[in-house]
Amino acid sequence: MTPRSTFRATFVDANPTLGDVAQKLVGTIDIPFTINRQPDIRSEAIPVALAGAEIAVIDHTQFPTSVARQCTGLKHVVFLGTGVRSILNPEELHEIGIAVHTIKGYGDTAVAECAVALMWVAARGFAKMDREIRAGNWVRSDSLQLTGRTIGLLGFGGIASEVARLALGIGMKVQAWNRSPKTYPGVQFVALGQLLADSDVLSIHLLLNDDTRNFLSRDRIAAMRPGAILVNTARGALVDEDAMIDALRSGHLRHAALDVFTVEPLPAGHVLTTLPNVTLSAHSAFRTAEANHNLISAALDHCRRIAAQGRYPEHKHI
Repeated sequence: MTPRSTFRATFVDANPTLGDVAQKLVGTIDIPFTINRQPDIRSEAIPVALAGAEIAVIDHTQFPTSVARQCTGLKHVVFLGTGVRSILNPEELHEIGIAVHTIKGYGDTAVAECAVALMWVAARGFAKMDREIRAGNWVRSDSLQLTGRTIGLLGFGGIASEVARLALGIGMKVQAWNRSPKTYPGVQFVALGQLLADSDVLSIHLLLNDDTRNFLSRDRIAAMRPGAILVNTARGALVDEDAMIDALRSGHLRHAALDVFTVEPLPAGHVLTTLPNVTLSAHSAFRTAEANHNLISAALDHCRRIAAQGRYPEHKHI
């Protein structure tokens, strides 16, 4: 049993925005909470930044198990999001006595609004027209009217349910496929093959794990409706990127509107930056003031709960 007073938490990689939110809210918990305003901290510097703290709050920095072993006293990692496997191995950390906690739902509305915004931009060609006008060219093109069209939701959790609400509100037909049975008013749940074939817009809302990596494979992209729009605000690795690029070049995909990529930041000169039928966003779907507040509040709630338990709970929240 560890006395409550010994618990300390450190936010190891706070960017300016999240750091400011944390500073405003830190008074809501009664354990020492350090905000390390080094968003570009290197993984190997984390043990020093933690300085023996029992709880690490991590936003985006890679946290390999080899580094975790060097973090004396660390018993909990609170990850600011759900896609924790993009930065660490929760099973390996559990084996060395470190519990991993994730945060769901904090930005469902923010991400859904981004997905719908990307859909509109792709359908109307705004990004291309903006580029051309800035270059001195008056270029106009026919666009896709979305009312009455079908949006397919690949995966159906909190974000997808918000996309469904918004899409139904603008007069779209909404279909969805999920690995486990779901229901939602106004949404038709269909087999995966039908979803791919019917969708004028396919929006991805799957978690990334070993089973879903490259889930939208070359064969599944080929099975999509010709001329469809692909929207991805989930994780880049859910899509076979090479197959997507080939489909964009051939015209099988009308447009891809992407907030996430296989490699982030997207390298300068990457082929996706050269394609006219691609709209790019810098993994910012969740970045609203409301979502940031929800995120940090939830992280502090985790810290408060951990300290109140006065012990190290079993591995969970994955």
